[in-house]
Amino acid sequence: MTQHDDQPAPMTFTAAPALSGGITVPGDKSISHRSLMLSALAVGASRVEGLLEGEDVLATAAAMRAMGAEVRRDAEGVWHIHGVGVGGLLQPRTALDMGNSGTSTRLLMGLLASHDLTATFVGDASLSKRPMARVTEPLSQMGASFSASPGDRLPLTMKGACPAVPLDYRLPVASAQVKSAILLAGLNTPGITRIVEPIATRDHSERMLKGFGADLAVEVEGDGTRIITLAGEAELRPQQIVVPGDPSSAAFPVVAALLVPGSKVTIANVGLNATRAGLIDLLREMGGAIEVVNAREVGGEPVGDLVVTASALTGVTPDPVRAPSMIDEYPVAFVAAALAEGRSVFRGLEELRVKESDRIATMAQGLRAIGVQVEELEDGIIIEGSGGAPLAGGGPIATRLDHRIAMSFAVAGLVSKNGVTIDDMRPVATSFPTFMAMLQSLGAQA
Repeated sequence: MTQHDDQPAPMTFTAAPALSGGITVPGDKSISHRSLMLSALAVGASRVEGLLEGEDVLATAAAMRAMGAEVRRDAEGVWHIHGVGVGGLLQPRTALDMGNSGTSTRLLMGLLASHDLTATFVGDASLSKRPMARVTEPLSQMGASFSASPGDRLPLTMKGACPAVPLDYRLPVASAQVKSAILLAGLNTPGITRIVEPIATRDHSERMLKGFGADLAVEVEGDGTRIITLAGEAELRPQQIVVPGDPSSAAFPVVAALLVPGSKVTIANVGLNATRAGLIDLLREMGGAIEVVNAREVGGEPVGDLVVTASALTGVTPDPVRAPSMIDEYPVAFVAAALAEGRSVFRGLEELRVKESDRIATMAQGLRAIGVQVEELEDGIIIEGSGGAPLAGGGPIATRLDHRIAMSFAVAGLVSKNGVTIDDMRPVATSFPTFMAMLQSLGAQA
């Protein structure tokens, strides 16, 4: 499933009339990955509605099939997974092609670390540049062994340990992927796996593991440190899962509706997990009119409909401690800051240097190319806003095969004088295959 090996697909996005209408966004990517993995480890048949059918999640589905789980989609778009039980995964016959998906790669390494099998992970050019040491280091302590390309990168071959050694681990960086990889390894490890998380990150793994019947507990200390314990050799029960809309995907129409004058857009069924809602809080602090209606809980996850009305924004200097709750949304937050009144200062974003691209450098370069005054910092960026005046536009913007960079500059094009040309829109299929149709349904042109 190697992606993006044919010709680039450049596209120009131009100033939009007022956006209006109601939309849904694809299912949450984080929850979709975990639904497939945990269903494959349950004994019996699970059912998943609303699964994100982007390339990243399909890479996870293909990997679970390759290791013995039955994974199929019916004509109505519901996914059915017949699991093999914790410890029951089979040796894959060929390399596991992760495409562009860092989440699939890091979580599956955890899942396989406590199984007696050997697996090779490969990926596309972008994924093959991303370091894996933050996951391989703790998993090595549990007994797994790794043979990686230089710089701890893909292609990488791992050999799991069975029985693995339970780990007591303090996370050195705020990373839900590292936390989740260790918890997944702990499922098939005798004894108690314990993780100390000084800064809270998205908690989908903890919620879903509990839902599947794992013996997991979370304690929160006075300073906000979370201590997560998981009893190994778990027996997981099959589940019926409804995946909420992905807040990281909703970020793009939210910011577009705030920035394009006269817009009013409703985005239905968006996941509002507090560990993921940082962008909504930030945009409200900037003056954005975002109302949550029909708030409810679906499958242990808070969900609501967002009503977004065009608003004049002001610059902001957010506390770096909120970074984990909106780490994937910073690129489009930078676009919002570019249209705000005054200066915005974003710090504490070292994590963005090792995403699908170096998102600080790539965004800074692209914003300058369309007329924004930007200062790049080692751990962030300073942006001088236009006060609502349209951006000059330009391009082509180098997206570095990064889906969130591509979509962020598409939004910038909607509030530009001369349009913004993006060098390649194909990577958007990794997380938001319906992105173009969504924009057009609201009245945007490309």
